[in-house]
Amino acid sequence: MSELSQDKKRSQVAPPKLIFESGSPGRSAVDWPSEVSDVGELIPASLLRDDIPGFPELGELEAVRHFTCISQRNFAIESQFYPLGSCTMKYNPKINEAVARLAGFAEIHPLAPTKLLQGALALLYDLEKMLAEISGMESVSLQPSAGAQGELTGLMLIRAYLGERGNPRQKIIVPDTAHGTNPASSTLCGYDVIQISSNARGVIDVAAVEKVMGDDVAAVMITNPNTLGLFETNIEAIAATVHQKGGMVYLDGANLNALMGIAKPGHMGVDVLHMNLHKTFSTPHGGGGPGAGPVAVKAQLRDYLPVPRIVQNGEQFQLQEDCPKSVGRVRSYLGNFGVLVRAYTYILSLGGDGLEAASRMALLNANYIRKRLAKAYQIAYDQPCMHECIFTDRVQHKNGVSTLDIAKRLLDYGYHPPTIYFPLVVSGALMIEPTETETPETLDGFIDAMLAIAQEAKDDPEMVKSAPHSTPVGRLDEARAARKPVLRWEPGSSGGDS
Repeated sequence: MSELSQDKKRSQVAPPKLIFESGSPGRSAVDWPSEVSDVGELIPASLLRDDIPGFPELGELEAVRHFTCISQRNFAIESQFYPLGSCTMKYNPKINEAVARLAGFAEIHPLAPTKLLQGALALLYDLEKMLAEISGMESVSLQPSAGAQGELTGLMLIRAYLGERGNPRQKIIVPDTAHGTNPASSTLCGYDVIQISSNARGVIDVAAVEKVMGDDVAAVMITNPNTLGLFETNIEAIAATVHQKGGMVYLDGANLNALMGIAKPGHMGVDVLHMNLHKTFSTPHGGGGPGAGPVAVKAQLRDYLPVPRIVQNGEQFQLQEDCPKSVGRVRSYLGNFGVLVRAYTYILSLGGDGLEAASRMALLNANYIRKRLAKAYQIAYDQPCMHECIFTDRVQHKNGVSTLDIAKRLLDYGYHPPTIYFPLVVSGALMIEPTETETPETLDGFIDAMLAIAQEAKDDPEMVKSAPHSTPVGRLDEARAARKPVLRWEPGSSGGDS
């Protein structure tokens, strides 16, 4: 039976029952002692909720099966390939988890006296040095909890530095290929944003920066590689232009996993950058966190880094609070410690040569996908990419098939969709980032699915436009779900129609 006919058959199968349609009145998963007539005798009333009309009453096995079934429907990096890659779903080696769960790390109290924190402080101190070496910068703060907070912290450092010199300035230059949080961070820090456009090759022209760079501009924020997966080839010339006018260069280092071990931002004229540890150094981030976005600076910004700073005094490590120029705390304690332990383990496990190999493998995997799919999908910028490649739906759109349709159809082939409709400068974008951990066989399976969908878009576009067909829930009304979400089931409702 062909793939198409199989899907048509699957689409006719009745959807599974909702949990609210299961069970029976009076059934329970708990066997109360016979002498207990009221559950309130065992559980404080403050922990009990009122009865919910229509709430399912299930036996233990029914409840266990329900939640087990839900867990098996989840997409996970351990179960299949995630083509949206290190943005949220990069593989986290299990040795990282083992080290983070060591009792000395997992059970440590952040308010313990420093004499009882020496091992943890030594790890954090060494991690700062490692990240400084990898990035080519002078000093690092591990405090920021995510990339966006790292951005904000970096801009605070720039503002403090320029302000001490008499003028914090008023504007930040942000290219259209930067990450979307850059303008938000600039605004939060009190700056106006000047947006400049990338050129036909997807990178920033020096002339575009020169045109808007004045004495009122505090910094330019560059994402390198940018959100198009391309290396900003003019970054050194741009840095020279900005520095000549007294401004600073901020690098959004979220894509450092394409440069790690190969090139150092600090050698490109960068004054400050943040690093997303979940993207480059494998710490888990799927589902929204926890994250870590350390900020690294050149020497002129060192005194402004957040406090407390970890300093070494002989063989002892201490927390230094007396830093008059510091921007202060940006987070409680010293950062997301468990995430930092995982990144430290990853760096030690791979070593310098391993980090470089990881970057080169990420580049190779992305370019392999780019070349294999080049005849079936339009490439946004037809040139070698870095860690991710960008396609558009222009070819498929001729048959009425959109990027969203392609993403939905991938679910039928067992793959989580890639990032879609981003970056915004590419219409109908499909951003595919394989990371360094995937094998050629895995990539070939994904490529075969994408090629099959491209063929379906020609032969049977309605099949793609109505996907998915094999998932527990079919095509949803996404606009309605976003505007009128059903957060609580009510008796008589239609269940999963929105």
